[in-house]
Amino acid sequence: MSAPLPAPAEGSDRAQQPVLEGMPRRLLPVTPSKLASFSDCPRRYKFSYLDRPAPPKGPPWAHNSVGAACHTALKQWWDLAVARRTPESAGTLLDAVWIDDGFRDLAQSALWRERAREWVQGYAATLDPTTEPVGVERFVATPTARLALSGRVDRIDERDGELVVVDYKTGRRALEEIDARSSPALAVYVLGVRRTLRRPCHRVELHHLPSGRVVGATHTDDSLQRQLSRAEALADDMAVATDTLQAGADADDVFAPRTGPHCGWCDFRRSCPDGQRAAPAREPWSGLADG
Repeated sequence: MSAPLPAPAEGSDRAQQPVLEGMPRRLLPVTPSKLASFSDCPRRYKFSYLDRPAPPKGPPWAHNSVGAACHTALKQWWDLAVARRTPESAGTLLDAVWIDDGFRDLAQSALWRERAREWVQGYAATLDPTTEPVGVERFVATPTARLALSGRVDRIDERDGELVVVDYKTGRRALEEIDARSSPALAVYVLGVRRTLRRPCHRVELHHLPSGRVVGATHTDDSLQRQLSRAEALADDMAVATDTLQAGADADDVFAPRTGPHCGWCDFRRSCPDGQRAAPAREPWSGLADG
């Protein structure tokens, strides 16, 4: 952004951040996943970030296992010596980090391990192993007037003197440019990269491993400001709800569920009667392309 931003404040719990007379208000720490959780369903946000101990989660999801293995293999691929950065080594790394969690059985897990190996090998074949990324799984952060935003970027490239945010995707849905342009998380990463690395950054890209498709968008200061304004408004709602709950309000009123078909995918479905009524539970492997 054009105006200088204040330094981030310490502390992560709004309840432990009293506002003293004459003192600046402490910043509210948020991440893209925290903002998305509250936006999707305030009750799920409460279960995830406020309740301690948190309610038990359901079984792991197979599609998350696929995504985690692909991300880890690509991270480790960049850790290899340049001479060892081959498509075959990407597949070997995928095999080494593979987990069977969430799959219907070992046969289904083996089938998807083969598919994921093909994805990462095919993707690695498109990369220049001699060009070092500026960052891999890099933590970035930036303060705003009200927030301390942070997140972890899959990869940060340098192209033509500017930095580019790269985010890997392994879902079954085809991606379009609007997915990159409208992503709040990618906008947060751009702001974090600018602040953390002190370099120009406008470009964001989604690299879809199953299809090999790359979709991207170039942010302007105006488009980043719009995303930032939405994030601050959402975070303000989160803070007000948290303060209202701590003041003694009913949790079901303050953090009402936002129900729908997505409730079948919720990790906390077993603890949410409204979600149970809204949608049947999905099988842990339902997020895979072949169900």
